[in-house]
Amino acid sequence: MNQGKIYPLYFTYIALILYAVLFIAPGFLGIYYSFTDWNRYSSEINFVGFDNYKTIFTSNKNYLGYIMNTLKFTLISNIVKIIPALFLAILLNEGLKAKNVHRAILFFPSVLPYLVIGLIFRSMLHPTTGFVNEMLRKFGLDFMAQKWLVDPKWVWPSIYAVDAWRGIGYVMTIFLAGLQSIPNYYYEAADIDGATFMQKLRHITLPMLMPAININLIFGITYGLKVFDIIYVLTNGGPGRMTEVINTAVFKEFADGTYGVGTALSTLLFVFMAVIGLFIVRIMNRREVEL
Repeated sequence: MNQGKIYPLYFTYIALILYAVLFIAPGFLGIYYSFTDWNRYSSEINFVGFDNYKTIFTSNKNYLGYIMNTLKFTLISNIVKIIPALFLAILLNEGLKAKNVHRAILFFPSVLPYLVIGLIFRSMLHPTTGFVNEMLRKFGLDFMAQKWLVDPKWVWPSIYAVDAWRGIGYVMTIFLAGLQSIPNYYYEAADIDGATFMQKLRHITLPMLMPAININLIFGITYGLKVFDIIYVLTNGGPGRMTEVINTAVFKEFADGTYGVGTALSTLLFVFMAVIGLFIVRIMNRREVEL
């Protein structure tokens, strides 16, 4: 074999070995520990079968509620980002003035770390000293001032709003790239046939955007299922663990020293991500073919 062809293979093997050591092996090790009583308080690690999983589904800690919160966040956060992002992408693609400036402004929040965004908005949404309530009181709208991150009625809407502010620009950019890849002659032919905006949207834009929609859905679902930092910083799972999700629960299990239960929750999260991700890819690919 040509010596020049062998060297690239060596680098490939090195990359595969590193990936196996750093990602695959720890994953299998985590699955193994999810079937043990691994904890901070004992030096022995014993195999306990499915006891940790039974704890998750039967414990009074309401793990099922945390799982449902994760699924709910995944669904709603995707809706509140994808629909406005699609509208904004279409608006920018239609020749809005200074569209590069608007694109940069909308995309800017996406480059900020969730930790920074969480700290900023936790301060802004403070019930007494926060910027939002201060502005409402300044304009005589005291009745609209709320305990945004404490009141059970407003805590989830506040989280969704902050998450959307951070993520819409990123989703919009993917849609905009998809829109700009659609050949213009499709729209020219539709104009000749007298098609309306909604007809062009339904029969040209959306079908041609299916790859971009798939990408945004996969990214959004993956992010939603493994969400941690934005919720941890904004509410720490409160009030009363009302906004607890799988990863914040995993963090607290490890902080409490119950590592076996924590790894079991992480394993369930991996299963959810794999099953839902494969399901979405299959459905969207089938839909793409039909369109």
